[in-house]
Amino acid sequence: MRQEDLNKAIELRHYLHQHPELSGEERKTKETLMAFIREHTSLEVTDRGRWFYAEYHPACESRGSIAFRADMDAIKVMEDDTLPYASQNKGVAHKCGHDGHSAALAAFAVDLARQGADKDVYLVFQHAEETGDGGKACAELITEKQIEEVYGLHNFPGYEEGTLLLKKGTVNCASKGMEITFTGASAHASQPEKGRNPAFAVSETILALQEIADQSRYEGLLLATVVQIDVGERAFGVAAHQGKLLMTIRGQIEAEMDSLQAQIEDFARGQAQRYGLAIQFDYYDAFPETYNHRESIDKVRRLAEEHGWKTEDMPDPIRSSEDFGWFLKKAPGALIWLGAGFACTPIHSEDFDYNDNLIEKSTEIFWALTRA
Repeated sequence: MRQEDLNKAIELRHYLHQHPELSGEERKTKETLMAFIREHTSLEVTDRGRWFYAEYHPACESRGSIAFRADMDAIKVMEDDTLPYASQNKGVAHKCGHDGHSAALAAFAVDLARQGADKDVYLVFQHAEETGDGGKACAELITEKQIEEVYGLHNFPGYEEGTLLLKKGTVNCASKGMEITFTGASAHASQPEKGRNPAFAVSETILALQEIADQSRYEGLLLATVVQIDVGERAFGVAAHQGKLLMTIRGQIEAEMDSLQAQIEDFARGQAQRYGLAIQFDYYDAFPETYNHRESIDKVRRLAEEHGWKTEDMPDPIRSSEDFGWFLKKAPGALIWLGAGFACTPIHSEDFDYNDNLIEKSTEIFWALTRA
């Protein structure tokens, strides 16, 4: 791409970094990206409320359709303000690199409008990746436009800069936050028998997780991680009458995670019945498995060989989740993790900063996939 266009994209990235917004609050971020694409390209831009997409259609008969996705939300974390373009939104920062992902896709939009292509190309700028909400909504575009394949890129610190990290099948685990609420009846602490205390039901359920989530019972990685236990109140004269158990369930194979969820629910219901409690289940931050299609990874590997790009096989899926999995349920494609360099600190750490060198590399990958 032209150096002047790359410079514009880097400036855009730094501006986005200065003005981060949390999941579901990306109004200024969306407006900035839409304005950039409208100013520097002739692509049609469609505002879908919390997110938007840009599209390109060739003048000649199209050879097919492809979509690329970039996320644009930030996270809650403090940042060292010595960075020249440090966050101006205290306590919120782009520490996952979504500012870079969006800037890279915007850079590709500029190049795409200038050079043209023989495919229909859709560029999806997605909200709320960190909570898992955005991908499900945006992925509907794949069905709506009958898009034939879809790809995403995500930076990955700790690997050689520009290396394509590839894995067929599950590349990121499915997960969801699970909250179980047991409700009984209060009583004076001196007469606990007159109430219904949920403490035992909570305790029994926690202990049962050792067997229910025993890794030897499952084909893929499976975890049930307790994140909070909240029983009763700080009132020594009153026996507890409500208890909450919060956990994150996670699975390499989504169907096995669903089975785990069902087993935990069944056990907890049994405890509620045993102790005369009402029970309620609530779920948060639900992510599907991100499952890379075999033919798509084969295509990426072939293109890497043609262009002389280094690749590395990922032996195991990443335990953390990625809502790009919603897109991959709609069409063949892949999430490609892109090495950000050994000097780049881990994502979500306070001193992480996206490597601007990846912007041009990302556009090269987008071009190769578009022209394949």
